[in-house]
Amino acid sequence: MSQFVDPDDTTPLLRDDASSEDSQDEDYKSRWRSIRIMYFTMFLSSVGFTIVITSLWPYLQKIDASADASFLGWVVAAYSLGQLVASPMFGLWSNHRPSREPLVCSIFINLSANIYYAYAYLPRTEHKFHMLISRAFVGFGAGNVAVVRSYVAGATSLKERTSAMANMSACQALGFILGPALQACLSFIGEDGVTVKFIDLELNMYTAPALLAAAFGIINILLVLLVLREHRVDDHGKHIRAINYTSEDRVDTSEDTEETIDQVAVLTSNILFFVVMFIFAVFETIATPLSMDMFAWTRKEAVFYNGIIICCIGFESILVFVVVKVASKRVGDRPVLLAGLAIIFCGFFILLPWGNHYPKIQWADLKNNSLLGQMSETTMASNSSLEPTGCPYEQTWCQYTPAIHLAQYISSDILIGVGYPACNVMSYTLYSKILGPRPQGVYMGWLTASGSGARTLGPIFVSHVYTILGPRWAFSLICGMVVGAIMLLSCLYHRLIAFSVRHGSIVE
Repeated sequence: MSQFVDPDDTTPLLRDDASSEDSQDEDYKSRWRSIRIMYFTMFLSSVGFTIVITSLWPYLQKIDASADASFLGWVVAAYSLGQLVASPMFGLWSNHRPSREPLVCSIFINLSANIYYAYAYLPRTEHKFHMLISRAFVGFGAGNVAVVRSYVAGATSLKERTSAMANMSACQALGFILGPALQACLSFIGEDGVTVKFIDLELNMYTAPALLAAAFGIINILLVLLVLREHRVDDHGKHIRAINYTSEDRVDTSEDTEETIDQVAVLTSNILFFVVMFIFAVFETIATPLSMDMFAWTRKEAVFYNGIIICCIGFESILVFVVVKVASKRVGDRPVLLAGLAIIFCGFFILLPWGNHYPKIQWADLKNNSLLGQMSETTMASNSSLEPTGCPYEQTWCQYTPAIHLAQYISSDILIGVGYPACNVMSYTLYSKILGPRPQGVYMGWLTASGSGARTLGPIFVSHVYTILGPRWAFSLICGMVVGAIMLLSCLYHRLIAFSVRHGSIVE
């Protein structure tokens, strides 16, 4: 245990680590008010993403019947592709200008794109491409995650950082809880909903969540403009000063430390973060199609049940963040990251199909329905129970691949819900410590871009491999990727240390 570790393990989840002396300081109070705004920004960003994630597939099917599961992968990936492009740009912007500027700009883009998503059905043709473009712009706006992480890293001391990052991840997890929970609640509006004629809006279970996310964006902009102030401290917690960007003699925060940053550790951290985000992107993309194929759920059931499952995983993640704050103080950040990867491996391994039970095939339903005889097409269309359910016959693997049991699915959700949040918070906590006391906007932009690249490739990978080869191949390849990440972390374990520890200003 290092000398800079705070031994107080009883710190509440959102309480700030500091002495009572510092708490009397106005700069300290302003600094933590601003950090909490960043927590809230991360929370709303998470809500804005997850509030539609479980309904993407059924909404896509509803507005454009030509869309298949492979196109769903592109729709999910579009969000991350937009974030990939935007993250370094917003990170660079935050290094040279007040953080509120890129934040307000990005949030406005995000809320506008959510409104576009709600109207994706309105054009006469190519609805699926309008949905794709809207998700790309939502992701572009979400590039502000780099600004948020950079700000929190620069505004916390080394001993505060793990706790602050865990708090930020807890707020992100709360967003993951509230988003699917709101989607599940709004599913009761139904697929038809109501029509608001004077603005040509179909308000239903698919469009209402996006509009709610846009409303959250307006709240976020107001908070950033009214409350956020610029602050930076060094690794020891010494307040450099509140930065006044309007002053001609502003502080030069670009300390000449670039040559001494361990670039191997930086690259390794980016690779590990890529793997962590890739496997979670696979998980969130495949959840709805997998459950519809394996358990013969309807579109509405899949949105509702997966919303509940993701909500429960969010609650589980909050508990994990509490444990992570304590465990990282006891054993360090790297062992927690290694344990998280091992748990993720177990989560995907138990998801591999086995046994003699096979999924229900959709064409069998259609054949049986044809035996019903004199039932008219009008009667069949009005009977919602005749919505085709089960594994589509076009996916040939459905006929010879054993079904995944519900118990496997739930167990996998539980394990991934433990491993992912631990890896997520430890990845960028370690990264921020490796970079040291320099402006981290650009570096955090590249880390976010790395994660966005993973979230771009992950959905495309899993949608194609799953559609063509099935879950056995898809999840086996993921297990192999996690094993590779564990080996990389083990080989370069000694390089992933804090900048101040590496240069001896703080003894580990």
